[in-house]
Amino acid sequence: MGNKIKLFAKIITVSDGVSTGHREDISGKKIQDFLEDSNWEIVSRSVIPDGIESVSEELLKETSNFHGLIVTTGGTGFGPRDFTPEGTKLVLEREAPGIAEAMRLINPLGRLSRLVAGTLNESLIINLPGSTKGSIECLDSVLDVLGHAVKLLQDNSDPHPNDGHHHG
Repeated sequence: MGNKIKLFAKIITVSDGVSTGHREDISGKKIQDFLEDSNWEIVSRSVIPDGIESVSEELLKETSNFHGLIVTTGGTGFGPRDFTPEGTKLVLEREAPGIAEAMRLINPLGRLSRLVAGTLNESLIINLPGSTKGSIECLDSVLDVLGHAVKLLQDNSDPHPNDGHHHG
């Protein structure tokens, strides 16, 4: 494989506590380190409060003229302010249930996660849990397909990873 296409990513931390300055954005930083170690270039990191509108508006803004991966962290559970999946679903054009399912399967607590994944314009959006350990675990469980998925959003001829077989 010759030319490695540069893969770009953005990280959005969804947290009332972090957005008001009461808590440090540890998950956002760990996700950035993890992605950078995996040859992704982090274009931006932002922090927004919990809520359907805050999430959907930020995703619309961040996907505009952007080809890459957008990762959210936080707001995916049963807390009274956990509305990241709802805000994400509001703007997704297509869901990617296989990615969400794979992330949920990595840990027994995944059964309590409502995270979603899908596409908007030329961006692949994935929700990650707010917990640092959980977010990295989930991200790691799907990392091997994310680059391929992002490339397909722009060019449907990207060869399937590590085999010549067609998986229709």
